[in-house]
Amino acid sequence: MEKAPGSLVLRATPFIGLLLLCLLYTVDFGFNVTPSDQWNKLRMNWSENRIEGGTQIKDEDPLYLLLKRLVEGENQTQLEATGFACDSKIHTEVCVFSRPVRIDTLTMKVYAPFSQGMPQANHTIHPYARKDDKALMNTSVTPVQILPAGNITLAPSCQYTHNVTAVIFSSGGFAGNIFHEFNEVIIPLFLTSRHFQSRLQFILADFRPDFVAKYKRILSHLSSHEVINPASNGSVHCFPGAVVGLHFHDLLAISTTNVPEGYSMLDFKQFLRESYNIKLRDLSQTEKPVLVLVSRQGSRMFLNEDQMVTMMSELGFSVVVAKPDMMGNLDQVAEMLNPCSVLVGAHGAGLTNEVFLPEGAVLVQVVGLGLEWVSDNYFGGPGIGMGLNYLEYKIEAEESSLISIYGRDHPVIFDPSSMYSQGYEVGRALYLIEQKFNIDLARFRMTLVKALGLLGRSAPSV
Repeated sequence: MEKAPGSLVLRATPFIGLLLLCLLYTVDFGFNVTPSDQWNKLRMNWSENRIEGGTQIKDEDPLYLLLKRLVEGENQTQLEATGFACDSKIHTEVCVFSRPVRIDTLTMKVYAPFSQGMPQANHTIHPYARKDDKALMNTSVTPVQILPAGNITLAPSCQYTHNVTAVIFSSGGFAGNIFHEFNEVIIPLFLTSRHFQSRLQFILADFRPDFVAKYKRILSHLSSHEVINPASNGSVHCFPGAVVGLHFHDLLAISTTNVPEGYSMLDFKQFLRESYNIKLRDLSQTEKPVLVLVSRQGSRMFLNEDQMVTMMSELGFSVVVAKPDMMGNLDQVAEMLNPCSVLVGAHGAGLTNEVFLPEGAVLVQVVGLGLEWVSDNYFGGPGIGMGLNYLEYKIEAEESSLISIYGRDHPVIFDPSSMYSQGYEVGRALYLIEQKFNIDLARFRMTLVKALGLLGRSAPSV
């Protein structure tokens, strides 16, 4: 029995529609239409209803609003008028594109649809939050070049087309140091990308496999796509919008009033709990308070660590000694610090793990000679901003190994500022590298008794 001719047309209709849809999709992201036409089409693709002041708004664009949050003041006006704006601060620069761009990951060039005469055209940015450190930027962070592409002949053809925003950042800089990784990459990445709700594609300049493996839970909770490695995927990628660089507020800290507004370190800690599947702990319910001692080898190590552990146990703590090889796996660190009531450590990168402590826990930082400012600003103040209790134990001259080398009457002991006045590297070599600690157990015990009091507990009677 013959089929009616019309049935063949009906069967072909879905395939014809699919071909037309693919054609339209390609045109939307091409540079052969004017930038304004491209943007209008993308606005239609991204539009959805929202509520503002009790009124349903239908003609706003979510992508544009998300990108708009990353700039402020006149930059928002420029972004709206041109589709491009940069927010520049002392430590970082963030450039935002709210119109389609092409990114050549082989050369790290971003081709954007704006005219040559526009402000900041032909602009170069180092996407790492230490802009003020010129030497570091020039040696460890790959620059990203922003080029105008109003003319199609200036931009290479798309090899891959994406329907999410691109975020370009670097994992170079002070690679391998957990303090710098959280301070200059992870927290800035949270600030810049969290509000996109995973609708992002990360492009990681200076790609390091160990960095991606170490922070895989965080990266996967900020983006639903695999991180692009420019070294192994040197292609031209087209995006409906892009962000180059990451926002930075302060040392291990977030200001609720800085761009983007509304986040706090408590929000970041909640994000970490979600990423690592950490359940909130009520520290008052634990039978014995858990104390984690950050153990160091070499610089700023505790020379009498075993005696310290004994004293801590006698105070009623369940003591966990976190050796350096235990601190590299963040899954294990998060699990270890979730029930932790007191974190003890000498000033150093290991205290960055205070971000995993439950709120109400106590951070006890051992402050060496010449380390007062960095101790307070790197970990003490930020710890309070994370909802922690903070105690510092300032060592006396007799507790520093430097006294046996230089003697009590040397400026190294009684006037550290005179050492730093000779240059930061001089001070760093003495107080961060050469110094070790022999803790006065009786005096340190008093500090831990205060920590117990902050937890609503008392020390056992002697």
